[in-house]
Formats: sequence, structure tokens, C-alpha cells
Amino acid sequence: MKFFCLLSLLFIFGLSSCSQSQNTLAGSNFVSVENGHFVCKGHPYYFVGANFWYGAILGSTGEGGNRDRLNLELDSLKSIGVDNLRILVGGDGENGLPSRIRPTLQMEPGVYNDTIFDGLDYLMSELGKRDMKAVLYLNNAWEWSGGYSVYLQWAGYGKAPIPSVDGWPTYMDYVAQYMKSDKAQELFANHVKSVLTRTNRYTGKLYIEDPAIMSWQIANEPRCFSDDNKEAFVKWINSVAAQIRNLDPNHLISVGSEGKHGCEQDMDLYETIHSCQNVDYMNIHIWPYNWGWTSEETLSKNLDKAKKNTIKYIEAHKKVAEKYSKPIVLEEFGYPRDGFLFSRESTTSARDSYYGFVFDYVVEEAAHNGSLAGCNFWAWGGSAKVSDGVVYWELGQPYTGDPAQEQQGLNSVFDTDSTVTIIRNANRRLQEIAK
Repeated sequence: MKFFCLLSLLFIFGLSSCSQSQNTLAGSNFVSVENGHFVCKGHPYYFVGANFWYGAILGSTGEGGNRDRLNLELDSLKSIGVDNLRILVGGDGENGLPSRIRPTLQMEPGVYNDTIFDGLDYLMSELGKRDMKAVLYLNNAWEWSGGYSVYLQWAGYGKAPIPSVDGWPTYMDYVAQYMKSDKAQELFANHVKSVLTRTNRYTGKLYIEDPAIMSWQIANEPRCFSDDNKEAFVKWINSVAAQIRNLDPNHLISVGSEGKHGCEQDMDLYETIHSCQNVDYMNIHIWPYNWGWTSEETLSKNLDKAKKNTIKYIEAHKKVAEKYSKPIVLEEFGYPRDGFLFSRESTTSARDSYYGFVFDYVVEEAAHNGSLAGCNFWAWGGSAKVSDGVVYWELGQPYTGDPAQEQQGLNSVFDTDSTVTIIRNANRRLQEIAK
């Protein structure tokens, strides 16, 4: 597969695109990779960050927009040391479908809701003012923002199934077609070009010249969904990475992978999609509840099991990162609120223990110049208040960090949670190490 990876890059974009280095634009405020570590402003860059997928929607002046809240959330995050946010560029497809966020950015192929682009511009300008960084992901394997399924629908594969309506097997069989659909991939490539060639209307900067962007990310949890798709998956990942590098030599590029769990349980596949030079660092996600390491009834009882499995998962993927001298980021992880409750008033003692364990690992890595360079918890709910009786997101409800297909508040970190203190303390320790 590694040989195929190189051949695909040479064929699609030529030898120079595979060997071209990132961050050629002058300016030390860009995040770069040197000797297997992130560097920013001449210093090692480690972080405890957050997922904030709805940032561009919140920054808009249309449906869902609330700039006062956006600025409040950014100030709150900055105050606890969080300066690295993983953010969705925008959703795809029609509005009003079950389990999908709204409003979307790309309503039809190449037809955009400009209020969301305006919101993304505003968000990036506000991040720049606060010296914060964004990882911007461009696609999604899952239905909650459109992604694979919508591109397939646009490419003529029939109406996209919705897992909450049609079932997961039907959905996964449908999206497995994406890896061998030239038309669906062409539509996505057009979207990549539209986003990367933008000029921010608030700063006047080209996106490719904005140091507030840490990384372009190909997709949220990209999967091939079939053993038969592995070779096509490698080709697609590397063609998109090469396209991004061709358009933007200044920023890092990442895949957005869950790790082995998102690669058909195939570590060789994980290694292959991260081995080409256009992919600058590695990602993993860890979900103890979703992966069966704990349950609704055993959130506290199974904490030790969750922690031990977390270490094993991180260590297995670190070996790959160290082999290629690339940093690795745990960019998604979560743990449910106590009692599997969703309200702001519910406690988070089990989560706090798990988060503290992960943060301690990141801090130790920073202290010893390790390859695990940071983490982004899922997800920041901040000041959001969900109405009584609401379980899944409904139009008019605030964004909590939990997407529309998940219980609102389940994995959200609200600004009143005891978890906030754990986050603040971890970032203080990182700041001490960086001095």
C-alpha cells in the first residue's frame, strides 16, 4: 500500500507536491512540524484543546447565528487556556432532515449559504485576535453534517439513507460506495478548492495566509467502510492531501482518522494513510462508551478499564507516529455525564477522572518531549442551556457540542461543570513547561 500511496501522488499532482514542505510562508506564528514535534513561535507546541464544530454557524448573522455568544465562548475558552479548536467548515445538503445539523453551508454542489461562509470568516478573525488556532475539517463520514452520503446523493446514487430512520447497516452500505465514486469525489474536490481559495472578508487575508489555521483536515472520521475499499481509500486520502498541499503550502494537513478503530481494525491501513509526506501529523479518537469499554450503568465502575484501554490505544498509535517522526493528536474523546444524564445540573465526577487521566498523559508528554502533542475533548457546550424535556436537538435550541443525532448534553462540557477546573489546571501545567 505504501508503494501505491507514492504512485498515486506522483500520478495526480507530480513529484514536487509529495516533497513540498509546509509553512513556507514567512511568519513564526504558523504551526509547523520539526523533528517530529509541533513548533509555533520558535517553541514546542503542546495543547489541551476542544472540539467546537458549530463555531462557523454561531459566527453567522443568519439562522443559528449568535456572535455575542461566540465571543463569550471564545473568551471563556481562552480564560481556561484552551487555544486550539477543532471546527467543522460547514455542513452539506438540504436543511430540515433528522439527525443533521442546520443550517448547512453547501446546499447543492457549489451552491453556498453565504451567511455560513461569513460566519466562518468572522470566527477566524476572532480566533486571530485571541491568538487561537483552528483545525478545520472539510468532510464527514457520518450523516450529522452531510458529508459522504450527500456527495453520493448529488452524484446520482439515490436518496441518502438516514441512520436514525433507515438503520445503520443501510447507511453504511450506502456510504461504502463513496470510495469508488469518481463523481462524488470530484464534487468534494471542488468544495475543497472553494474553501481554500477564499479571502476572509473581515481580515482581508487569504485563508492560505492565515496563521489562525493550524491544519486543514480531510474529514471527520474518514472510513473506507469495507475491506474491498482499502486501496481506493488510500488513493482518495492521498489525492485530497496532495490537492490541499498544491493549493496551500503554508498549513499543516491531517486526515481526521479515529485510528485502528476507523480503519477496519487494520493498523497497516492506518499506517499507510499517514505515511505520505503530505500528511503532516497523525490523529486518533477514543470513545470508551461508544466502544463498549463502559456502559450507562458502569461509568464509574469501569473507569480503570477505560483508562487501561486508552493507554493501550494511544501507545499502539504512538509507535506508528514515532516510526515516521510525526506528532500525534488525540483530537476526539469524551465520557458521559454521571448517571448518563444530560442536564447542566448533572455531575461529572467520572468524566473528570477520565479527563484528568488523559490530560496528565499530555502534560507528561510535553515534559519529556513526547510524540503525543495534544488533545481536543468532545465537546465545548459552554453557556448553552437546553430546555427541559429536550433530548435530541430541535430547531431553535442552542448548540451544545453534541451533534443533532446525539443526546444534547451527553458529552458537552458546560462552563459551570467541574470539568472546567480540570481543563484549566492542565493548561496551566503546560504553560509552566513551555516557559
